[in-house]
Amino acid sequence: MKIALYVHCFFPRHFYGTEAYTLALAKELAVAGHEPVVVSATLAGEPGQKNVVEDYVHDGVRVFSIDKNLFPNRCVRDSYEQPALRHLHERLLRQLRPDVIHVCHLISHTTALLDVAQRMNVPVFATLTDFFGFCYNNQLESAEGALCDGPDPERANCIACFLKVAGSRLNAEFIAKAGGNEVVRAAVSRQLAKLGRRERQPFTISSFAPNDIVLRPGILRRAMEVYREAIAPTLFLKGAYERNGFPAPLRLSHFGIEIDRAPKPARRDGGAVRLGFIGQLCPHKGAHILVEAFRASGRANLSLSLWGPQDQDPAYYAQLRQQAAGLQIKFPGILPRAELAEAFGTLDYLAIPSTWYENSPLILLQALATHTPVIVADVPGMTEFVENGVNGFHFARGDLGSLTAILRKVADEPHLASEMCAASSYERVPADMARDLLALYAAHGLVAPN
Repeated sequence: MKIALYVHCFFPRHFYGTEAYTLALAKELAVAGHEPVVVSATLAGEPGQKNVVEDYVHDGVRVFSIDKNLFPNRCVRDSYEQPALRHLHERLLRQLRPDVIHVCHLISHTTALLDVAQRMNVPVFATLTDFFGFCYNNQLESAEGALCDGPDPERANCIACFLKVAGSRLNAEFIAKAGGNEVVRAAVSRQLAKLGRRERQPFTISSFAPNDIVLRPGILRRAMEVYREAIAPTLFLKGAYERNGFPAPLRLSHFGIEIDRAPKPARRDGGAVRLGFIGQLCPHKGAHILVEAFRASGRANLSLSLWGPQDQDPAYYAQLRQQAAGLQIKFPGILPRAELAEAFGTLDYLAIPSTWYENSPLILLQALATHTPVIVADVPGMTEFVENGVNGFHFARGDLGSLTAILRKVADEPHLASEMCAASSYERVPADMARDLLALYAAHGLVAPN
């Protein structure tokens, strides 16, 4: 069976959770005797392609990449509904002739892909890896920094998220800065939401059409009706989509991890406790909170390695370096996937201090698989894998005092690292994900059941 896996971006330039999931799935589907192909994109702003669609092979997987520089987002609506892409999707699907489309992330392809797939009668399934399907900022975090339940009936909270970002840009126009001011943002958002309900003559202010955000959840929901069924990798994400009216059946399938699961080397440095952070160095991942807590802990036996790109958010990276001055904190750069297990072997704990609803981040599962306990913010997408005090610790999301108290505890009781190491494991592998996927297709009569 030929399976087209659609993802927003891909290796080698992009290599985080959703991309890693897509690659692992493609490789396992090939082992199972199927023909996977990945359809991805060069994102707008990245070096352009020579052709609008180019193909290459990465790690044995054939990839087709669409150059989004030719289809940039000129307005909010383009980020989820871009009719100009329809002819391109149709042309590519006629070339690929897949038996199944599996959407691993929709954002680069937009509802245009789903429209074409429905018209061409190609079966479509999905794996939901974040909250794009109903949340404007994909993170379920409100403009005030609180966790969010999803769009309110008027979409005023989604407009507030837009204003917060738009008003913070260096080149923001005066009206955007004024509307994004936290003192008036809620009131301005409610008024813009009212104006945004005008569909026949949409209201536009300073090139922003509130209608684009007001209509977003409904347009996506109708387009996603083409999904025959979808996979959620956590119970929390599954429930969040169901509460926000996801139009297709959902089934749970935890991610699978391919990593060396050999026993962790015995601790040999007495009271020293080694912490690590591995991931994107950007605000919603919370590295700044970790550095602040590290300093506030006042414990000399703690050390911290922060692996991540220096150029993803240069201003934020510079802030972290300044915060870390004088502390036992290293910035080793990007950690290659091939070196993950070795790096985990040097750590007593991995910290994931994210400020948003993380959805089973692969780095968490990789840590547990290598018997490395984790310190996580208490959001459900992570706590369903971490038993507090057994294979790690929970701290109150965004709370400096809560995280500081845990860092002091692990520093003052270094023996806990060995005890938690013995209780830390994660057994699922990528082949389990592929079996779940093929069972899903079998339930719809598209492949013979095992």
